[in-house]
Amino acid sequence: MNPSDIFSLAYDALVDRKVRTILTVLMVVLGASLVVVINGLSEGQSAFLQQQLNSLASNVITATSGSHSYYGGASSQSSLILNDVIVNKLRSLPYVTQVVPMYSGSVTINSYGNVQRVSIVGMDPTKLTVELPNLQFVDGSNLSPSDRSAAVVGDTIANPPGATTPFVTVGQTLKITYSYTDSSGKSQQESRNFLVSAIMTPSGNPRIDNSLIINLDAANQILHKSNRYDSLLIQTQDDTYVNTVQQEITDIYGKNIGLNTPQAFIQVRQQTAQGNAMFVEMIGLIALVVGAVGIVTTLYNSVTERIREIGTMKAIGAQNAAILALFLVEAAMIGVIGASLGLATGIVGGYAMTSFPSHQAGGPGGFGPGGGSISSFPPIFLPLDLIRVWLLSVGLAVAAGIFPAWKASKLSPMVALRRE
Repeated sequence: MNPSDIFSLAYDALVDRKVRTILTVLMVVLGASLVVVINGLSEGQSAFLQQQLNSLASNVITATSGSHSYYGGASSQSSLILNDVIVNKLRSLPYVTQVVPMYSGSVTINSYGNVQRVSIVGMDPTKLTVELPNLQFVDGSNLSPSDRSAAVVGDTIANPPGATTPFVTVGQTLKITYSYTDSSGKSQQESRNFLVSAIMTPSGNPRIDNSLIINLDAANQILHKSNRYDSLLIQTQDDTYVNTVQQEITDIYGKNIGLNTPQAFIQVRQQTAQGNAMFVEMIGLIALVVGAVGIVTTLYNSVTERIREIGTMKAIGAQNAAILALFLVEAAMIGVIGASLGLATGIVGGYAMTSFPSHQAGGPGGFGPGGGSISSFPPIFLPLDLIRVWLLSVGLAVAAGIFPAWKASKLSPMVALRRE
């Protein structure tokens, strides 16, 4: 038989058993598309994390009270109280250019009857560029570090995802409601009005984009912090001194102070993302193997059903190699169709999954626990990854067809023709 006859016979055999063929193809599509989606989302997340890292100052260390871990709680050792004494001590260290103290908490804001629960940060608003060097503000914004009634609003608050109109505008008054526990242990609630003096453009930092920034003294008062800071931004002369300063602070305060850098946040997120991607990709590979088992079953049953046909072909001169090629072509057709549809389905599915914003948790800098925000990133499908998945899917399909094809090629024509 010439190649065209083999392809024609293989195609007719698959069409004659179309229900079984479609189900087998679907198993290959499922496995291939799942691997494609995971690869695309993994590459997209890596690019997104790198973009966020580039938006942050690489020469800044975030200090918090106690040694904190992303996989556990705070250190069992006593935590350090961050106050002005600590701030002045850190400012005196070599290679440190400035230290920015911050308070943090959460409040409810009311804008013309619309309510949001948001994070609030107390700091000098002119120091926002220490953490975000490329930060910009909308037209009409004015930073007033000494104004205890001024508020700077993050982009996610001012322009909530999915909303058709802004939540607040520059010059508008906001009502802020906050809760605290008084000296007798009773929960109290108070409200205060703030004027929106500035609105930030998207910064790439989920924590800042979903925060309200107010004067340091005002935050100390409404959050009842008693001059105890929640975190400090420590700026070094440049990023080459970050490790030196970090080690010096650790030598002084030990595990009583937690230190983190943007690189550390990104590294934790990337490791977590890579681990999740590998796990789900293994599921995709298992689905491909299941598809391969389906191909073995389909072709083996096909051999059983076509014993007389195979015997007739051998009786009129078909060689073992031609019979072997016939069944391998059937397996290859299933693989090619399934792999091609799987790639297309995976690409479409990847974009569909990221077309809706997703909730992400983020800590200091927006990358660890505690600073929830909303963000999404587009998948990135690398041609080499797509080719690898396609070849893997087709290769598994052909490999799955080897045993049934070998079984058919070794069938004796005399035995086959005697079968009823």
